[in-house]
Amino acid sequence: MAGRRPAFPRLCSSVALLVVAISCLVPSSEAYDPLDPNGNITIKWDVMQWTADGYVAVVSLYNYQQYRHIQAPGWKLGWVWAKKEIIWSMSGGQATEQGDCSKFKSNIPHCCKKDPDIVDLLPGTPYNMQIANCCKGGVLSAWAQDPENAVASFQVSVGQAGTTNKTVRVPKNFTLKAPGPGYTCGPAKLVKPTKFLSQDGRRATQAHMTWNVTCTYSQFVAQRSPTCCVSLSSFYNDTIVNCPTCSCGCQTNSTAPGSCVEGNSPYLASVVTDSHKNSLAPLVQCTSHMCPIRIHWHVKVNYKEYWRVKITVTNFNYRMNYSQWNLVAQHPNFDNLTTIFSFNYKSLNPYGQINDTAMLWGIKYYNDLLMTAGPDGNVQSELLFRKDASTFTFQKGWAFPRRVYFNGDNCVMPPPDSYPWLPNASPRLAASLLFSFVSVCAVLAILLIHV
Repeated sequence: MAGRRPAFPRLCSSVALLVVAISCLVPSSEAYDPLDPNGNITIKWDVMQWTADGYVAVVSLYNYQQYRHIQAPGWKLGWVWAKKEIIWSMSGGQATEQGDCSKFKSNIPHCCKKDPDIVDLLPGTPYNMQIANCCKGGVLSAWAQDPENAVASFQVSVGQAGTTNKTVRVPKNFTLKAPGPGYTCGPAKLVKPTKFLSQDGRRATQAHMTWNVTCTYSQFVAQRSPTCCVSLSSFYNDTIVNCPTCSCGCQTNSTAPGSCVEGNSPYLASVVTDSHKNSLAPLVQCTSHMCPIRIHWHVKVNYKEYWRVKITVTNFNYRMNYSQWNLVAQHPNFDNLTTIFSFNYKSLNPYGQINDTAMLWGIKYYNDLLMTAGPDGNVQSELLFRKDASTFTFQKGWAFPRRVYFNGDNCVMPPPDSYPWLPNASPRLAASLLFSFVSVCAVLAILLIHV
């Protein structure tokens, strides 16, 4: 029996590994971004006045995420009413469906659905249908990139609801699509009523009731495969490290035709404009990595006191122009960034004094729109860094980024052992030197024996 005891620890280890593996396969709604630990979208519901059978509320979406934004076709907000509430009218937004309002004879509500979905109105909406921060087509900018446009609002008149603080019921099961999945919303929580200052700042009014809903983003929930990858090159090495093969999926044209399109295909125009395809699903150019976006980091020049990097962002997606795109890169030398050309720049300091993360985005009306795949489907810039003698080196891949995000999604990096190394740090050279050293030692040993 004593010889069989080790089988139990091995069994426990196997079970533990199996549990970990299964837990990794289960989708998690938890979302934590180490570069934006406090990022979320907060929905604020302010009850502003009572009506005969309900209330009027202003609902606002605040995008507190530093570098993740919502682009066209925009956000869609949904919830489930706690009782039999209806929406009499709206300003600054609209319900996507009216629902069954057949029991109303004269005054027909805007929406009678138990679970309405609300979308933003488009730019150019008549003024009598607008409120502040509305009518942007659902586009919501990132907080660090454009805080003035990181807020969206609409007004809703709710009927068949309570008319006092004690009889109103908070809606349940909030959902936020942007425009696809990815966000998970918590329950609505009653908070202190919001206060509003007059234009002269001398008088404050407040909402009758306020509740908040917090929605967090998970890249795993949004899509099972990554959306971008990183390639590397340098002036001191002829090696170009491409994106890892199948970074965002593999070519499956043999089993599932239409997974990608060759850039020189004569049928490209007809495939791209096919109205039966889901416009949110990327249609990518056939590559080894199959990613809609590739970021290339090239170590370009070495000066006496400076060094220079060129960054190129290439769009391989035939179905999407990336408006208000942004790029986040983590590198220890960003605390000595001197000049950046043709991109906007903002330093992100999620952990206080550590300045190693930069947010880059295009200049308005110049390169803030990343065009679809093709000759115009790229933007590029160069960064000039000052050398810090205590830390600067080109050895062991130090000149390349540690982490790269595009539009808030973490990009696939090449494995560290494939980074372009300095020629004098080549493993082959080290091996040859070691072989020569061993050979000399062997010859000396033979001579000593004969002596």
